[in-house]
Amino acid sequence: MNTPLPPALPAELHHLSGASGRLAVYAGGLGPPVLLVHSVNALASAAEIRPLFEALRQDHSVYALDLPGYGLSDRLPRAYSVADMCAAILQVAQWVAQRHPGQPLQAVGVSLSCEFVARVVQQSPDLLAALTLVSPTGFRGGKSLRKPEGSTFFMAGFDQFLRRPGPGWGRFLFRQLSRPSVVRYYLQRTWGGKDIDETLWAYAVRTAHVPNAEQAPLSFLSGGLFSADMHNVYESLRLPVWVVHGTRGDFTDYRALDLVRHRPNWQVTVMQAGAMPYFEDIETFMAGFRAFEAAACKPLA
Repeated sequence: MNTPLPPALPAELHHLSGASGRLAVYAGGLGPPVLLVHSVNALASAAEIRPLFEALRQDHSVYALDLPGYGLSDRLPRAYSVADMCAAILQVAQWVAQRHPGQPLQAVGVSLSCEFVARVVQQSPDLLAALTLVSPTGFRGGKSLRKPEGSTFFMAGFDQFLRRPGPGWGRFLFRQLSRPSVVRYYLQRTWGGKDIDETLWAYAVRTAHVPNAEQAPLSFLSGGLFSADMHNVYESLRLPVWVVHGTRGDFTDYRALDLVRHRPNWQVTVMQAGAMPYFEDIETFMAGFRAFEAAACKPLA
């Protein structure tokens, strides 16, 4: 029998019912509200934003969800879509906003979740006051992402192949990707070095044993969670946006940031770190965050 997955964060745990099942939401602290959204990969969860949660809860009301198919949120035996992820973020953001009437809400996305949060802002432009994008996808150089609205890189045939009934190639591939040594390898590529966060590694390994743990990752592998219209989405944003990325590891090509870098509502900071720089230098990250917040978030009338 598998041991139940423990909470990723030492915080209050709420459950919201949504179209993709129950959503797990962690909450802590007092002050202006901030919503944190972890990245998307084979073994993602709110554990990926632990240092941010702990730092922000000192003077903010901070919330972090497990996206559908990850962490302590329900993992349904089906494919997941961009719409599923955006609907979950929208629902949680609206729930947080209702808990803090009259206060500006800001959000922090990491890697692929930056695309989801940006799309939520595009669809509900009055929901957030400011947005922080950590190592956002969609900015690799030399690739235009201006397909029709809602387009993705979904490979339907590959997805069907992965999800064939029985043991199938998808489950086999997931088992390989979730081996402890492989998890360590990919975290080292994320960090750009061998000095990874061991607590995050251990939790990621544990998440692989939850029933249906492969379902959302298979959607990731078949391209269904990657949008092909992101340049249009990013350029549509009118709220203050702070981009932070590192210089090490696999996620260092941000040449396409030139599309938005010089817009007055966008700021870009480069840290000498990997793709989750707040694990390596939380003080520098938080100093930048607080400066951005002070300039971007004004009390609502």
